[in-house]
Amino acid sequence: MGASFADLHAQLTGLRLAGLAAVAGGALVLWGARSQGLARNAVLAVGLYLGVSLLGVALYPAIVQKLIVAPNELVKETPQLASHIAATRRAWGLDSVVTRDLTGEAGLTERDIRANRPTIDNIRLWDRDPLLQTFGQLQEIRTYYDFVSVDDDRYWIDGQYRQVLLSPRELNSASLPTRTFINERLTFTHGMGLTLGPVNQVTSEGLPVLFIKDLPPASSVSLHVTRPELYFGELSDSWVFARTHQREFDYPSGDQNIFTSYEGIGGVRVGSFLRRLVLATYLRALKVLLSSDITSDSRAMYFRNIRLRARTALPFLSFDGDPYLVVSDSGRLRWILDAYTATSRYPYAQPLDDGTNYMRNSVKVVIDAFDGTVTAYLADPRDPLVLTLAKVFPEIFQPLDAMSKDLRAHLRYPEDLFHVQTDLYATYHMAEPDVFYHREDQWQKPVLSRPGERPDPFLRHIVMRLPGERQAEFILMVPFTPRGKDNLASWMVARNDGEHYGRLVLYRLPKQSLVYGPTQIVNRINQDTDISRQISLWDQRGSEVIRGNLLVIPIEESLIYVQPLYLRAEGGRIPEMKRVVVAYQNQVVMEETLEAGLARMFGGQVESTAAAAAAPPGAARPADGRAADLARRAAELYQRAVAAQRSGDWARYGEELSQLGEVLRQLQAVFGGRQP
Repeated sequence: MGASFADLHAQLTGLRLAGLAAVAGGALVLWGARSQGLARNAVLAVGLYLGVSLLGVALYPAIVQKLIVAPNELVKETPQLASHIAATRRAWGLDSVVTRDLTGEAGLTERDIRANRPTIDNIRLWDRDPLLQTFGQLQEIRTYYDFVSVDDDRYWIDGQYRQVLLSPRELNSASLPTRTFINERLTFTHGMGLTLGPVNQVTSEGLPVLFIKDLPPASSVSLHVTRPELYFGELSDSWVFARTHQREFDYPSGDQNIFTSYEGIGGVRVGSFLRRLVLATYLRALKVLLSSDITSDSRAMYFRNIRLRARTALPFLSFDGDPYLVVSDSGRLRWILDAYTATSRYPYAQPLDDGTNYMRNSVKVVIDAFDGTVTAYLADPRDPLVLTLAKVFPEIFQPLDAMSKDLRAHLRYPEDLFHVQTDLYATYHMAEPDVFYHREDQWQKPVLSRPGERPDPFLRHIVMRLPGERQAEFILMVPFTPRGKDNLASWMVARNDGEHYGRLVLYRLPKQSLVYGPTQIVNRINQDTDISRQISLWDQRGSEVIRGNLLVIPIEESLIYVQPLYLRAEGGRIPEMKRVVVAYQNQVVMEETLEAGLARMFGGQVESTAAAAAAPPGAARPADGRAADLARRAAELYQRAVAAQRSGDWARYGEELSQLGEVLRQLQAVFGGRQP
C-alpha cells in the first residue's frame, strides 16, 4: 500500500540517521588506521551504526505507530490513504470509470420488452459447459476430434447483430485409433472447422440450433468458412510434417475419407540434409531423418499450440487465459489472444497475490489457424511499458489501425483483466479516504455456492442496449451487491464495440430502494412450488436436472433474471434445454421458451425478431403456428397421461399433467385472451 505515516515521519528519519552513522563510522575507521587504533575504532563504528539503526529504524517507528498513529489513525493516515486510492485506480485503469445513476424504480411493460428486442433476442440460453457436452456428442463426428472450449462472439448474420457461441473442432492425436509415426506426424495433421450457433435458439428436441456445422463446415446463414483447416490451435501440442509423400487426412465423407496436401506457408521448410538433421535433433526423432516420406519441400510445424506459440514469440508479455477464434470476412479462421504488460513496481498501488500492481491490455496478438502467422498489434499506445518494449524491439508491434476491419469488429475486452478490475473496484470505488477507511460502502460480487461454480458466475458477455444508448452492443458485465447483503447495488460493463471499446461504465442503483440481487432471485426460484414440483418429477424419472447460470439482464433502468433448465438422461451425455425461468421483481415464471415466459410475465405475445424476419410474406403469424403446435402437444400429453393412469405409473401421470397445465397456460398467453 506504500509508505505509512510512521514510515514517512519516523522510519525515513531513522534511515537518514543510520546513513549518517555509517558515514561517521567510516570516518572513525579511517582515523583509527592513521592513529594505529584501527581495531578499537572499527568496533566503535559498528556499534554506532547498529545502535542508531536499532533505535531509529526499528524502535522509533514502532513508538510513533503505537503512541501517535494508533490513537489518531484516520487523521494521520488520510494523506497516505488518498495517495494509495489514487495510485491503485490509476495503476488498474479504474480512474476512467464512468458512473451513471439509475432510478431503479421504473416498472417494465410489454412495450419496454418490445423496444429492447436486440437485448431479448440475444439473451444467452446456452451455458458453455452443457453446450460443450452437446457439441461433443453431436458434432465431433469422429473420436479423434475434440471441442476444447466454447467462446462468445458477435456477428452480423443475415442483416442482424447476433451473439453466438462457437467452438473449433480440433484434432486430438491422443485419440487416434492407431498411433504410429505416419498417423500422428504425417497423416492426421489438423483439425477441421468449427460449430457455431446463436445463443438463444433451441430446436423442438431441446438441442442448440447450429448455423455452421458438420464436415466440411456447412453454413445455413450469410457467414461462411472457406479455409477450415486448423493446423494451429489450443489442443495442437505435437509437431507434424505437412506436404509429404503421405496424403494428409482432411475430413470424413460418408464411408470414405477425403485427403489433401498442405498449400500454405506455415512451418519450416525441411530443405537440405543438414537442416533435416537439425530438425531430427531438435525434435528428438530419428524417424525424421530416416523417413522417405519427408522431402526437402516438406514443412515442419512445431509450436502449434497457440498459447505456447505466442509466449515463445513474445516472452516479455503475459497472456489472457481465454484465446478465441474468429471467422474473418474472407472465411479464414484466426485466433485472437489478449496480451498484457505488467509490473510489481507501481508506487502505492494495491498488489495482487503474486505482487503485480499494474496491468494493461496493451497488445492484441492474431495467429492464423492455417499457417501460424503471428502478428502483434499495439492496442494501448498510452502504456509506457509497451512503448519501451516497442523501442527495444522495433518493428515487432504494428499499430492497431493496421488490423483489418473485420478482425477489429471482433476484439473484446479481456475477461482476466476485467475480473481483477471488478474485484478491486468493489472496494476502490470509495474514493474518499474516510469512507474507504471505514469501508462504509464496500461491495462484493454475488456468489452462488454451487459445486464446480467458476469464480465469477455472473460475469457474462451480452448483446444489449445500454441505458441511454441508441444501439445494441456487445458488452462484458458483472453485478455488485453490498458486502454481506443480497440486494443489488450496481453493475459494471466493459464496452467492446467501435469507438467505445475499452470504456468501463458503472450503473449505480439507489440505496434507498430494494432491487433484488441474484441470490435473492435464486431463493425465490427455489421456493416456487411449480418449479420445485417439476424438478422433483424429472429427478424421479432417472434424469438429471442441470440448472443453468442465472443471467442478469438490464432492460431500461430495471433488471430481469433468466435461468435456463437442462435435462440430461441418467447415463446420457447430451443435455437438452427444457425450461426457461424468468424473474422480475418478486415474480417468477417458468415456461418452455423465453418468449412464452416473457409473455406470461408481461402480458401479450412477445415475438422473436428472428422468427418474424424468417416468416415469408403472407405466411401465418408465428403465434398461429405456435398455437397449433401447442394444441397438438396438449393432445399428446393428455393421451400419455391417460396411458400412465391405466398402467398405474402415477409418477409419470403427475409429470404429464404438470406439463399439460404448462402447455395450456402457454396457449392462453399466445391468444392473449382471444378465444382459440
